[in-house]
Amino acid sequence: MKRWALGIAIVFVGIACGGPAQSAASTPTPTAEANGIHKIQHVVVIMQENRSFDHYFGLYPGADGLPRQGGQFTACVPDPDNGGCVRPYHDATDKNGGGPHGSSNATADINSGKMDGFIGQAEKGKRGCVATVDPNCTNSVKTDVMGYKDARDIPNYWAYASNFVLQDHMFQPNASWSFPQHLYMVSEWAAKCSRKDDPMSCTTNIDAPGNPLVGGAGKVNGQDQAARNFAWTSLTYMLYKRDISWRYYVAEGSTPDCEDNAATCSPGQQRVGTPDIWNPLPGFTDVRADGQVGNVQTIDHFYADAKAVTLPAVSWVVPNGPVSEHPPGLVSAGQTYVTTLIDTIMRTPEWSSTAIFLSWDDWGGFYDHVAPPVVDSAGYGLRVPGIVISPYAKHGFIDHQILSQDAYVKFIEDAFLGGARLDPKTDGRLDSRPDVRENNPSLGNLLSDFDFSQQPRAPLVLDPNPSPGPASTI
Repeated sequence: MKRWALGIAIVFVGIACGGPAQSAASTPTPTAEANGIHKIQHVVVIMQENRSFDHYFGLYPGADGLPRQGGQFTACVPDPDNGGCVRPYHDATDKNGGGPHGSSNATADINSGKMDGFIGQAEKGKRGCVATVDPNCTNSVKTDVMGYKDARDIPNYWAYASNFVLQDHMFQPNASWSFPQHLYMVSEWAAKCSRKDDPMSCTTNIDAPGNPLVGGAGKVNGQDQAARNFAWTSLTYMLYKRDISWRYYVAEGSTPDCEDNAATCSPGQQRVGTPDIWNPLPGFTDVRADGQVGNVQTIDHFYADAKAVTLPAVSWVVPNGPVSEHPPGLVSAGQTYVTTLIDTIMRTPEWSSTAIFLSWDDWGGFYDHVAPPVVDSAGYGLRVPGIVISPYAKHGFIDHQILSQDAYVKFIEDAFLGGARLDPKTDGRLDSRPDVRENNPSLGNLLSDFDFSQQPRAPLVLDPNPSPGPASTI
């Protein structure tokens, strides 16, 4: 595996870029004494869409993947519409359907830890489609939630896992769809607020966060995007107070996610300055009050900033629909996009002090066999892939700790904020969040994925359009 993964590394010429580089507020300056986590001067969180761990890495050697014995899969998930059950199978299809992935679907898929509701929910999702002309909404189309990929389909993702760190117990922070995941990614909470800009009026909500809504123009899936308001505290508030630079890079375009239990829905339009399901920061009260909305920028600025060696200390990078891997987005298009992002970083001097965290925001209805731990009323949600890429990442390491994407926030806090947490008792801005997610005793520590005593690793520049890798052995 490792010999093959190294073999596909090449130097790929041609970095997409656009727009002038933007000056950062402040990036910590490395010193000769920098040690441990403080060798990391740049954290880049790349968040893709809607794939479970077993769907992408179920046959990865050494990982807690698809259950099997004697060359046969032991899991067989009931098929309510057609009778019997369906075992995992290799699915080479580049365009998948997946299944509905709201909170009720997560509850049904998990089914009190039996992990057997996936096919039934996918079948119900097709019947509930509003856009019945969508091919994924016809009953003649077989559900594909039991399909898995391997190095034949996602060779670069498997190469990153083989050469850096794969996390096989990474759970989405809450058991619901994409919108609350992106809120947790930047604020460690998803809530609905009864009074605009009042952080004490917010209560946990993983179905329809935000509000109150005003106006009526520009509605997407029944919500006025421009009016979404998130009054509780975001991580950017703490970064701004400490003069730590950050940016949220957005690939503008369509977003295919649904707010209900349908398999597909009419796509929304993602714009830099408009709060949206994958781009919530423009709707945060503190981001607006701190004059930081301009830190939400197009993906072209990511390439320009990297080329100019001006990446901020903290970057979040989110896709648009076609490159998100969210069904019906092509798997290959997402892999090409992610590889180009990572190659871009690896070609800069900043690679030597960067940690890249790559994950997928939710399970997308695809099968996974591991029941998620219950840590509070919202989560954890289902298991998703997690990969750590850094010159200080361990080589070919599989991290078996219980993790959620909360660990990214914790790492940023430890690297740049002296371990301060998003805690209303200490962060200087009251809100009504019920717990401090970073302090949950179930949450592992990403420091286990690094060896800061090792010689910094050379970059692994990959072809964004790779040839298929080898088939896996069951």
